[in-house]
Amino acid sequence: MTLLIAVLAAVISTLLWYRSAPDDHLKLSTLCYLYWGASLMWFVDAVFEYAEKKAAYFTPAPAEMLNDAFLGVSAVTLGLVIWLAVLLLKDPKGLFKRRATEPHP
Repeated sequence: MTLLIAVLAAVISTLLWYRSAPDDHLKLSTLCYLYWGASLMWFVDAVFEYAEKKAAYFTPAPAEMLNDAFLGVSAVTLGLVIWLAVLLLKDPKGLFKRRATEPHP
């Protein structure tokens, strides 16, 4: 479930990035890298878990699936928080810089 959620987030962020390319003002490429990295990590985890459990890998318990879903959503949320922090620090549109240099009435 974590792999599915991460790949879905990676595909969506990649489509959004591609739609706005080559202008990457919102730093969507960072979001793509985060989600594709997470997808690769979960894929490797799935391969090793399958090697350990064999056919039982395909019949997870409902509680296990729920935990995996929460973990996947948490990973996507953490990726969004990291992306937002990078976006605010880079300030690609110069909004914070402009606010800091404007004279206040």
